[in-house]
Amino acid sequence: MAQVLGTLAQQTADRLAERHVGVVVAAVVHDVVEVRGAGSTGADPSDTPGPDTVFEIGSVTKPFTALALARLASAGTVALDEPLVDLLPQGTAVPSRDGRQISLQQLATHTSGLPRLPRGMLLQALLHPSKPDPYAGCTAGSLLSGLARTRLGATPGKRFRYSNLGAGLLGLALARRAGTDYETLITREICAPLGMSDTVVTLDAARAGRFARGHGRRGRPAAPWHLADLAGAGGLRSTATDLVAFVRAQWDGGPPGLAEAIRLSRAVEHRRSPFAWVHLGWMAHRLHPRQGAHLQIWHNGGTGGFSSFVGFDPEKRVAVIALGNTGRPVDRPAFDLLRTLQAEHASPQA
Repeated sequence: MAQVLGTLAQQTADRLAERHVGVVVAAVVHDVVEVRGAGSTGADPSDTPGPDTVFEIGSVTKPFTALALARLASAGTVALDEPLVDLLPQGTAVPSRDGRQISLQQLATHTSGLPRLPRGMLLQALLHPSKPDPYAGCTAGSLLSGLARTRLGATPGKRFRYSNLGAGLLGLALARRAGTDYETLITREICAPLGMSDTVVTLDAARAGRFARGHGRRGRPAAPWHLADLAGAGGLRSTATDLVAFVRAQWDGGPPGLAEAIRLSRAVEHRRSPFAWVHLGWMAHRLHPRQGAHLQIWHNGGTGGFSSFVGFDPEKRVAVIALGNTGRPVDRPAFDLLRTLQAEHASPQA
């Protein structure tokens, strides 16, 4: 079993390496984990990335932020339907529509009506498309000032509208309620209970030595991104080893308090279509019956120099993680591998 799984992971890594500088692919079936790398970390052409190479994971951060919400909700620190404004500094103006305020749950399911980017960022992106660190100025002050001048595109709770702004505000608000910063909140509520020692916002010297060098879509070196107080939308860095622990907790549950939060995070659903929906922090869909009608829960991510994918099937207990140090997406080969694992390696006796 391990040999076959390792071969599949390596084939996917090699396929991705044809268009990426370096990649790591993890394939998980029940208790068997195989991690394979291909290409280069970028710092040294002969250095192939591995299980403990650190990558920016971009929007794969969002499931962490949403699980922190579920953790605090399970503990009674917040409520899913609590208005965002209650967690922000007194006097903060938060937009509403049709008499409905934005709730924490709506931020985690992208149904708040907020735009994708903070106010003014779209114009900046158009004027400066090659800006190396576009979110670095997203401090709490600038985010909340812009929020006061933001109009909602839909009534809160009515429509899915993917929003980095919403996820970032959720991370900021939860950290404020918990009396700490975002990184400490994620470490305390998720990473420490799961033994995930390399999932961080800020790299220390030891992790910096294992940090892959990012590259743009054309293969040119790209500077790291820093999301400041919007970190809850995409500011985490992690490794394949840590993400395997994170995704296995999605079906094993992890420690008691975390298991309750994971159940809560998936109990929440907002339907996008008869076959697709969103949980707290996760996208989900069922494949067509001709493809086996398998359940796929997933999120992808991308920064200026990195791309990421985490997908799993809690019913079959299989998962795929793909991390690349190039801005090109890794989604298609990762989804292909996930379908293969679901179809061919989902039996506990395999």
